[in-house]
Amino acid sequence: MSKSDRGQKPSQLPPSQLPPPPWSVPVPVTEIPDTGLYQTIEARPEKRKAMAELGGVPDIAAVKAELRLLPVKGGTVHVTGRVTGKVTQICVVSLDPFENEIDEDVDVVFAPPSQIRELADSADEDDGESDDDRPDPPEPIENGAIDIGKLVTDALFLGLDPYPRKPDAVFEDQVEAPNPDEHPFAALKALQDAPAKP
Repeated sequence: MSKSDRGQKPSQLPPSQLPPPPWSVPVPVTEIPDTGLYQTIEARPEKRKAMAELGGVPDIAAVKAELRLLPVKGGTVHVTGRVTGKVTQICVVSLDPFENEIDEDVDVVFAPPSQIRELADSADEDDGESDDDRPDPPEPIENGAIDIGKLVTDALFLGLDPYPRKPDAVFEDQVEAPNPDEHPFAALKALQDAPAKP
């Protein structure tokens, strides 16, 4: 997920008040070995349907993720990997549905909730780094687990084209030929073309 997407949250409600994610795959932090944990997950049809309804798209034909969860200092976990999918979107030009390929990188740090503010503040205070180079604030570890299903869902939606367009879609502007009789100087031309009075 790119750093330009920082702060773009679907809701500012506390986690306890948010509806459950359509696809939940919690991984307890205590089950992640020091050498890291590799996970490959795919969404089943009923989960894809719920994800499509949440994302406001006609259909999600496939979602797959290959992730590595690696414990780092202070109880944080670094999650990296890749999310791929096939999502039906509506072309902004022709208004026809078409299938769009999603391929999104994942690079997120999860931390215990008690450390979120401190880690976010320390990232903001780093000098000599532009906004693009500065790491994103960490996501919270909730109930001792990292929900990689929710993470993959978020990554999939971030990878959607906000202005989807079919490869062969052509915008045809409706331009009408000007009517010479409606030209501002049409009346003057009519006087010039009129036969001279004897």
